[in-house]
Amino acid sequence: MTDKLGVEVRYLFNSGFTVKTAARLLVFDYSPVERRKKPDADAGGLLTASELAPYDVTVFVSHRHGDHYTPEIFTWAHDVSRIQYVLSSDVRMPPTPPEKRIVAEPDKMYEAPGMTIRTLRSTDEGVAFIVETDGLKIYHAGDLNWWHWAGEPDDENAAMAAAYKQQIDKLRDEVFDLAFVPVDLRLRREYLWGLDYFMSVADARVVVPMHFQNRHTVFDKLMKDPKTEKYRGRIVKISHRGEVFEL
Repeated sequence: MTDKLGVEVRYLFNSGFTVKTAARLLVFDYSPVERRKKPDADAGGLLTASELAPYDVTVFVSHRHGDHYTPEIFTWAHDVSRIQYVLSSDVRMPPTPPEKRIVAEPDKMYEAPGMTIRTLRSTDEGVAFIVETDGLKIYHAGDLNWWHWAGEPDDENAAMAAAYKQQIDKLRDEVFDLAFVPVDLRLRREYLWGLDYFMSVADARVVVPMHFQNRHTVFDKLMKDPKTEKYRGRIVKISHRGEVFEL
């Protein structure tokens, strides 16, 4: 692993994470939907307003899909005085003071207190985020990925490949401190294409795979896959919900 970044990352579920920096707490794509199906599961992936209250909190939602978003995030504002929301434009938000919200469109740049936010267009719905704050540069892909599905028509898979490369090529030669990128075993042999292309175009000091649902076996595969050899030592291996990493 690389030199320390000085951040604490907590895995919630699927593509959900918190990132605690020197001055703030970032929440990305929080959704406890799977945990509600399995109430006996480890509660480490759940967030409550009481634990967020001491921090300057920014909540990011890449898009409205239930494995990336829950309306529960808006209830936090009742008890968390220092909170702001950065939401893809497809997410419906209740009436909120303008200073507490940013409605994010693809391929835009936004300024928020203490941070700069850029967006890319997802190859599914919504946006990906590039966040610069507290001396850190963070990439969270949302559902921006190279979704190559077995059985889909060749022209559709070719169009997907082109769309993904077009977005990631905008990051050429950029170096991120922390990058959250999908790796999904449902894609079979092509599970790594999105991450591998990202790492060939841009770079990251620490790579956090996501969007693997409960299939933690993906990490065993990543650690053996010849394609990851150049950056394998920078991959964070996740074993359970609620796991915390000091990076």
